Amino acid sequence: MSEAAIPVVTLDGPSGSGKGTVSRAVARRVGWHLLDSGALYRLVALAGIEHKLAADDVDGHARLAAAMRVRFGTEREGERVLLEGRDVTAAIRTETMGQGASRVAAWPAVRAALLGRQRAFVEAPGLVADGRDMGTVVFPHAVLKIFLTASAEERARRRYNQLKEKGPGASLSALSREIAERDARDSSRAVAPLVPAADAARIDSTDLTIEAAVERVIELGRRRSLWA
Repeated sequence: MSEAAIPVVTLDGPSGSGKGTVSRAVARRVGWHLLDSGALYRLVALAGIEHKLAADDVDGHARLAAAMRVRFGTEREGERVLLEGRDVTAAIRTETMGQGASRVAAWPAVRAALLGRQRAFVEAPGLVADGRDMGTVVFPHAVLKIFLTASAEERARRRYNQLKEKGPGASLSALSREIAERDARDSSRAVAPLVPAADAARIDSTDLTIEAAVERVIELGRRRSLWA
């Protein structure tokens, strides 16, 4: 099967909308591959710190983006992310790395360095791609595009509950402020801003459980005969 014939489903949306969890659940359910594009940008931010690059060193971060060795764990291994052979799953899931990812994602050189790597994830029988510009830039010809969102208050509450489970110290007010800042930065950047694709189906997950959001995506795929 040629790459052009392999179907791609994209799920874009802001931080905390649930797109990562929904994408993983849909990919597992239908037996497709998964691309967590946000993890790639978090890895660039982490690699920059580890290589002691200046925060504004665009070219240095772009070189790391092109050269870093990345592997995502198999379903049997769990949701592991490996950088240069090291498990950095926990390290890239911090709020600091989320902010760093948003910063480096605004740089055209970094986005260009990662574009081919993201498209290389397309493999039979299909790909579920999670990110912020999957349906607009990376996979503009995807057979199904979804823009998943939720209110800023609900997204901050979800992140707060996630962090509370890992230990004390989370601040709901601080998270709300950080989410608002990231939304503004991601939606106003000059290259690949966070916007719904013109042909994307919009799902507001504010009042939905993860299971309900997954079912909506599954049903949209069924209508397009992507899976049974």
